[in-house]
Amino acid sequence: MAMDIDENDSDPLLQSPLDEEYPVLERQTSYYSPLNTFTLAKGDQKHYQQQYGDMYFLRLAKIKPAVEAHAHEEWKEFEVAGEKVRRVDRVLDVRQGELCWVAGTVYMDMPLKPNILDDISKDHWISAPPPREKYLSPTGQDQIMLEDESGRLRLVGTPLQLTMLVTGCIVAVMGTENANGDFEVVDLKVPDLPPQPQRWERDDASGIISNGTGSKKRKSDSGPSHEEGGKIAIVSGLGISGDQGDTLTLDLLMEYLLGEACSPSEQSSVSKISRLIIAGNSISEGTLLAAREDEKKTSKKYGYDSAAYNPAPTARLDDFLATLLPSMPITLLPGETDPANVSLPQQPIHTAMLPRSRNYSAQPGSLEPGWFDSVTNPWDGDVDGWRILANSGQPIDDVFKYVEGDERLEMMEQLLRWRCGAPTAPDTLWCYPFQEKDPFVVEECPHVFFVGNQPSYDTTVIEGPAGQTVRLICVPKFRETGEIVLLDTDTLEPEIVKFHVYEGQQS
Repeated sequence: MAMDIDENDSDPLLQSPLDEEYPVLERQTSYYSPLNTFTLAKGDQKHYQQQYGDMYFLRLAKIKPAVEAHAHEEWKEFEVAGEKVRRVDRVLDVRQGELCWVAGTVYMDMPLKPNILDDISKDHWISAPPPREKYLSPTGQDQIMLEDESGRLRLVGTPLQLTMLVTGCIVAVMGTENANGDFEVVDLKVPDLPPQPQRWERDDASGIISNGTGSKKRKSDSGPSHEEGGKIAIVSGLGISGDQGDTLTLDLLMEYLLGEACSPSEQSSVSKISRLIIAGNSISEGTLLAAREDEKKTSKKYGYDSAAYNPAPTARLDDFLATLLPSMPITLLPGETDPANVSLPQQPIHTAMLPRSRNYSAQPGSLEPGWFDSVTNPWDGDVDGWRILANSGQPIDDVFKYVEGDERLEMMEQLLRWRCGAPTAPDTLWCYPFQEKDPFVVEECPHVFFVGNQPSYDTTVIEGPAGQTVRLICVPKFRETGEIVLLDTDTLEPEIVKFHVYEGQQS
């Protein structure tokens, strides 16, 4: 039945099409240049037979000059009762009753830390203890050591209680050895923030890659200045399980980023989002498909049981990415629950697992990133001229177990001031046994440092002795909070966008 439409009707759905012309919105360009600092060798060039102890000596050799320079500047005029402090080269050169300072690697001797006996007990089917939330001993049995290539020295003193310390960080301590052979600490110094590059510094020297298309532009090619007013969307902990329960909130996020669930004014703002960065745990904890009653339960010694494998989470993630990729470039970091290697640095999620999204990735052998860039965890690179350092949360979660409290921003700050992105690796955090260079050493201070999969959103700005400024961001788990972070690329000011599904009234 035909229905007459009154042109004066107030309902816009019942009106004739208007002649008004709407502006065409285009996605803002993303200037993107990854550093590939944490990419491991492939094939036969990657070995696991070497000892992990070499990593500590590599780290000490790299960071020790910086912490010694800082300590010398602070303590060169220090004296007690007319005795001037003296620097000693090695831990074993410390003499009882002599005021001195020495630099070395911190080792936390904590009885509650995991050890190899736990793994042996699992192999022999003995019930292993559950994972501990903290390694701190309630009876005060923890000890703090300072070690180098010569030996180890136990540290005591009040300054140690006021300073956050974990295994693997490099510090300088000043004090004197007491009658018990312990080193009484009077003061303690860390390397502090490394030198920070200027914005666009690296890109102006080598050219930058626009939106992963392979075309290079220089700052001079784009006029007097780059595009302004852009934003970077950062999300973590999507926790896709493939069930119906996680579909609606994920669809809301997808429609928001595409501008489909926004008003015209909001669409203009969303078009400024130049890139999406997913910081790990895109897939939920692995779950097996429920076996049918008529199936025999047989053990499989090698490989996995394809009948129990659940491909739904990976397929759902692939659909999510493939829907967004025609509109915006995406950088994907693996996380603890994602299909990637467990030890740090986690290598990129193989694009073979994402058959639809892989069409937007770079060709094999290409030196330039694709529109879809599956990267390592941790990851560093330049986005819109800013140096960004990011990880999916494992280093911070491990540091959390060493210290009292839950100040995640303070832990992030200390990682930068220690100049080490994963100090507890390889002690309690699995990692590759590097032999020539420790990539976790932070040689250049980032402008932005964000960590994914944190309990809640938080942010602050820290400053360094040479004028460095770093924006720290705790990115919450999207599945639990429904929150994503939008980072303004002009001011580095973050904002939160929250998605919530109304579940009706509780009975």
